[in-house]
Amino acid sequence: MIISNKLKEILILLVLILSCCTSQDKKDAADFFLKANQALNQKNYAEALRLYDEAIAKNADFSDAYLNKGITLLKLGKPGDAYEVLTEAIKIDPTLTQANLVRAESGLDLGRLREAKQDLKQIEKEFKDSTRFFLVRGNLLSAEGNASLALADYDRAIQLDKLNVEAYVNRGAIFYGQKNTKSAKEDFENALAVSPGQPEALNNLGLIATAEQNWSTALSYFDKVLSKDPSDPYSLNNKGYVLLQTGRASEAKPLIEKSLEKLPSNGYALRNIGIYYQQSGQLDKAIESFSKAIDIAEPVEMLYGLAGRAYWAQNKKADACKIWKQGVVLKDSIAVIEAAKNCP
Repeated sequence: MIISNKLKEILILLVLILSCCTSQDKKDAADFFLKANQALNQKNYAEALRLYDEAIAKNADFSDAYLNKGITLLKLGKPGDAYEVLTEAIKIDPTLTQANLVRAESGLDLGRLREAKQDLKQIEKEFKDSTRFFLVRGNLLSAEGNASLALADYDRAIQLDKLNVEAYVNRGAIFYGQKNTKSAKEDFENALAVSPGQPEALNNLGLIATAEQNWSTALSYFDKVLSKDPSDPYSLNNKGYVLLQTGRASEAKPLIEKSLEKLPSNGYALRNIGIYYQQSGQLDKAIESFSKAIDIAEPVEMLYGLAGRAYWAQNKKADACKIWKQGVVLKDSIAVIEAAKNCP
């Protein structure tokens, strides 16, 4: 087929126009990306997300924009959306190993431990000197119940970066679970030395003070969290528990209820509202709350012992002994004492 010179000129012009548009789109995408990064650094996550979307709209193959959008979604507490976006980033650029690391974090939040493990295994060599890698892998090992290996990874994360607050907090949480209060307290205090308002560290130090029945110190830690975030469900609940233990039940109840509004499946908050009802003589409501906590099937200290006491107070001795004996298997401290004393 013969093409006229005039048509050739038109085709050349169209190619030039398309080329210019593509070049301009990529420049616009880069501008949006840089502005989005600035918003992300300033913790203006909603604006960062909008700008990353603008960048992607201009350049659909912009893998770094997908990566940072995934990071932003994770910051916004949307791990499911983050996981999808990061998967797209990896599809566009399989060498973008940072996306695998962040996707592993998203996977952990979603309970997708096998996928998170695969992501971390794939990038292990490239991240052998990354404090973030060892933090995330420590979190995975902790979620799998492998405390000793998790501690080793947190140790490595801290060796690589003495300012890794999350590694201090998470290592401290393992020590706390192992009843190594001294090491746990040291880690939480180290975290606060780096970041004085770190809520998990403050809350955990409050729990240690609570266990030691140092009520005023415990309240001071929980109040520090609540002064910055009045709706923090953990500190609301934990402060409520301290108030229950110090004769201030009427102040405790609204705090625990507010905590349950945010986290209705928090076994400790259900136990604590049960304690409130138990203290106020509303035994049916107490048993209802304790039963909800038991149904969640997560370990909650003293839960079975307290539930048995509520049944015992109603003269339902068979029910009390049944639940205390269940508690004995779970090493519930109150259940062990009450079963030995009251149940044949």
